[in-house]
Amino acid sequence: MRSYRYTHASCAVCTLQETPLSAHDVAREAFRWPETAGAANDDAPAAPVLRPGPGDEIAALITAGGAALPADSPRIGGGGPGGPSGPRKGRRLVIRSATVIDGTGAPPIGPMDIAVEGGRIVEARAVGYPHAPITMPRPAAGDLEIDATDCFVLPGFVDSHVHVGFPQQARHGPVAPTEYIYKLWLAHGVTSVREVGSVNGLQWTIEQARQAESGAIAAPHITPYALFPLPEYFHKTPAQAVEWVQSVASVGAKGVKFLGAQPGAMQAALGEARKLGLRTACHHAQMSVARMNVLDTAGWGLTSMEHWYGLPEALFTDRTLQDYPPNYNYNNEQDRFSEAGRLWAQAAEPGSTRWREVLERLLAIDFTLVPTFVAYEAARDEQRARRLEWHDQYTWPGVWEFFQPNRDAHGSFHYYWSTQHEIQWRRNYHRWMAFVNDYKNLGGRVCAGSDSGFIYNLYGFGFIRELELLQEAGFHPLESIRAATLKGAQLMGREHEVGTIEVGKRADLVILDRNPLANTKALYGTGAVWLNDETQRVKRTGGVCHTVVGGAVYDAKTLLAEVRDIVEAEKERRAGAQR
Repeated sequence: MRSYRYTHASCAVCTLQETPLSAHDVAREAFRWPETAGAANDDAPAAPVLRPGPGDEIAALITAGGAALPADSPRIGGGGPGGPSGPRKGRRLVIRSATVIDGTGAPPIGPMDIAVEGGRIVEARAVGYPHAPITMPRPAAGDLEIDATDCFVLPGFVDSHVHVGFPQQARHGPVAPTEYIYKLWLAHGVTSVREVGSVNGLQWTIEQARQAESGAIAAPHITPYALFPLPEYFHKTPAQAVEWVQSVASVGAKGVKFLGAQPGAMQAALGEARKLGLRTACHHAQMSVARMNVLDTAGWGLTSMEHWYGLPEALFTDRTLQDYPPNYNYNNEQDRFSEAGRLWAQAAEPGSTRWREVLERLLAIDFTLVPTFVAYEAARDEQRARRLEWHDQYTWPGVWEFFQPNRDAHGSFHYYWSTQHEIQWRRNYHRWMAFVNDYKNLGGRVCAGSDSGFIYNLYGFGFIRELELLQEAGFHPLESIRAATLKGAQLMGREHEVGTIEVGKRADLVILDRNPLANTKALYGTGAVWLNDETQRVKRTGGVCHTVVGGAVYDAKTLLAEVRDIVEAEKERRAGAQR
């Protein structure tokens, strides 16, 4: 086969000579340092080398086998499915008579009026009392107004753990276009995302972030993190790790995501990232966690841990390693995830001396947890996850096929998932949730992140489910909203811009006609089921009405309709191709 040419639409960060190579060879060559590639035999011609730019190494590896990047979103006003339905904009937007949940943890207050100019909140004031005539002074009229009587207004949500698609989905046809992903997020009130890893390539992700920031495309604001190259492909010395961090910072990365590394290299990279003002995140993968758990990496300056890996290992008291069975194979993902379901049972008991010690050490350094409970929920009830009601209309066909059991698709590990696996995972959740709730109760920062696009976990819908799971863990509904707004903004170092409804902040807002504190399901795009006692008919109610991004008002129902059209068009294309 011919090697894949890895390119970006707007920039050229890699070059590759067109020489017949296997996918394995391309991947191997992609991860050689330029100064060593092809140097094994000076008499032989140098092998063609893919030289990815900093932060593009993993994208080069994945695309080397023929995977593709997502199609770009259409520009607003530029025609195509996303063009004509762009947001409404005005010089002055005024939202009238809303009940406001401001994101700080304060209770709802209303009626309030909110005025927006230049994409920022310029007024936010209480104008009266519930069920009484409004007699207080009100903001001046706007050229665009929304009557939010009986509606709730929240800060735009921050999804603290996302991936804008995943190139491996290309094995099942075209990968989901960015338009599809972004509109699902916006339709659920997500106005900012932390892209942890930029697996489509750092330069590609930075360009997406630039277009979103300028308002050229319908998308949340994107904070791109570069993915530190996997140690099995790119062995870095501490000096090389420092140089790599400097490189990704220079091209625009706002943070670095780790999956593991040689400890010296990781410590050096974390130190340099902190020096340069970059935030950092780590999924403590099992292949590295034996050498460094969350206490080690947090002590070296790590900003946040993703999921739960590395935390039970820090809580071990009668062992130093996870109790792996003799036939365990990390690359067999059913092994990996089934044994992960037994891991918290091997950790210290809640309330024990070791439990309290780990809590206190992480609290002392202002560490952040991003648990992504929703990402693993299928492990405790696979049938429920597979039949979630939104899959039929909202799940891109290639994403749906990617979710199905598959030996070489990440996260598609339910090869023969059993009742016992699910029982173990339910017990896992009990202890995991207890730690996260204790951390929050002691003042620790916990953020809402969905890690959607894997394991039956769909963009937008999965984020709302994460808010429900935080409440299952013990969070008050207001605490779950704070985790999804202010805490997420703090994690990215952007609390001065977003995360709460305050004068001077960017006008990123969520408007809905049901109280999300009374029922978080009201935030789902499919709404909540409600029995009308007067008619005795069951109906759907709720769902976000409007999402405001920098003062631009999106109709959430229209966005969802467009997503349904995108999904249906792809289903029809596939059906036609099979005729």
